[in-house]
Amino acid sequence: MPTGTALQDRRANAPPIPQPAWRGLPRPRRLRAGGCAGYVLLLTLLFIQPLTRLAVYAAHSELHSYILLTPFITGYLLYIQRKRLPAPDRRSIGGAAILGGLGFAALAARCEWRGVLSSNDGLSLMALAFVSFVVAGGFLFLGRKWMAAAAFPATFLIFMVPLPDAAVDWLEKASMLASADAAAMYFSIAGTPVARQGTVFELPGIVLRVAQECSGIRSSVALFIAGLLASHLFLRTRWRRVLLVLFVIPLGILRNGFRILVIGLLCVHVGPHMIDSSIHHRGGPIFFALSLIPLYLLLWWLRSQEQRVKRGG
Repeated sequence: MPTGTALQDRRANAPPIPQPAWRGLPRPRRLRAGGCAGYVLLLTLLFIQPLTRLAVYAAHSELHSYILLTPFITGYLLYIQRKRLPAPDRRSIGGAAILGGLGFAALAARCEWRGVLSSNDGLSLMALAFVSFVVAGGFLFLGRKWMAAAAFPATFLIFMVPLPDAAVDWLEKASMLASADAAAMYFSIAGTPVARQGTVFELPGIVLRVAQECSGIRSSVALFIAGLLASHLFLRTRWRRVLLVLFVIPLGILRNGFRILVIGLLCVHVGPHMIDSSIHHRGGPIFFALSLIPLYLLLWWLRSQEQRVKRGG
């Protein structure tokens, strides 16, 4: 059994226990970091009612369910890059003023159009104000350099803001028309006789109409967020990141057109009753999972090319 002297020697020779990085900061910088945390907590309490309504709305929304995950994803992104974040530096009054002004403008618009705005658009303005004030606090307490290093997580908070009704309507119509074009191409490749008039397809034994609610916008938004996160986490060069994110747009259209093709072929070869099957009404996750395959393959290729260039091969 080791003696007390031996234990003291071991402790003296043991490597020092690593301390959290923030403990090594000067006291004013530690206070600034703590002040930012307190500011965000106070801001959350002030916005607790609209944030609660936003959470309930997102939980029951087919399109905006991703809002519930946004703060947690932002927190995770900040956590994994915590070692690369600089210490709080000189505060940026300009950045805080710009973002704070945007937040107050959103609140003013919410009050001005209270009786006209839909519930979705009202929540969009309140969420935009909250996110703007949070980012303004980052500039005020942590400084411009820190916010520049945390630009992606800070910007990702914009996904807490529900898409305005006008934007959703435009995206649905654009996706509907593009998906109909993709479906027409698929039917032509498959050799299926079809007569098309706009978004209406006359197939043997059934007439299909690509409605606005069949635009696949929910899966496309989820695919866009997945591509955005993958590009940030796994790629380093800017043009490769942009390429991966842009690839999501045609991929979402082709995926939705393929879904229309599958439903149409089932109606032709199995029976018209397949229009009411689960593959039509609840098959979205299946086709979304299929669309992740080409996205992953492109990500793998871009990452392998990036590593090859890094090795000088």
